[in-house]
Amino acid sequence: MPIYRQIIDQIRYQVAAGVLKEGDKVPSVRELAARLAVNQNTILKVYNELCRQNVLRIERGDGTYVSSSKQTIGQAEKEKAVSNVLREAAVLAVQLELPIDQAGELLRKEYDDIVSQRAGREASSPEK
Repeated sequence: MPIYRQIIDQIRYQVAAGVLKEGDKVPSVRELAARLAVNQNTILKVYNELCRQNVLRIERGDGTYVSSSKQTIGQAEKEKAVSNVLREAAVLAVQLELPIDQAGELLRKEYDDIVSQRAGREASSPEK
């Protein structure tokens, strides 16, 4: 999987899990590129894609922020986005000869873990 895709997935995961919340500032392109030892153009591509998906927003001269922890897209678009990722997982499962019931159980476990982490963070965060 290309490095930019891995970074996109990691940021989306952190938003979904509540590690990054709406309004949180993310590292600058230069800072994240140095931290991950990748080209700045790669991070710029990541941030631009995440802005297009309404996950991040760039405020010129101020930085890049988490736009929303919830996706504001239609049901069909949500299903297509999830389907694309699940297709990659299905291909890998078939290549590794992992039965569908085991692959499904892995998906359920990951989903439950993320929901549980998010609920734990929301319960421990102070009220606004």
